[in-house]
Amino acid sequence: MRFVYAHFPINASITNNGTAIEIRNFLGEKKVRKVDMLEGVSIVRSEKVKDELILDGNDVELVSRSCALINQKCHVKNKDIRKFLDGIYVSEKGAIAEEE
Repeated sequence: MRFVYAHFPINASITNNGTAIEIRNFLGEKKVRKVDMLEGVSIVRSEKVKDELILDGNDVELVSRSCALINQKCHVKNKDIRKFLDGIYVSEKGAIAEEE
């Protein structure tokens, strides 16, 4: 998943040993959005790409539902969604490739 923002950088901190995420400064708001991952899903920050989260788990449905929960928490309300494209979006789906 990727962070997309135009002006206010989205800050996300991973808590509870990778089973929850707190999203701060979304559209400059002071509200803290907390999302708990479903059972068996863990979340880590990507080391290669700057604003990217990696969710992994054994069950594809639980991982995709956790991604949907994060996406829905960052839904822009009461603004023109054609202009305000900020949020956290799924960038890639698939199995994690093992390093050689």
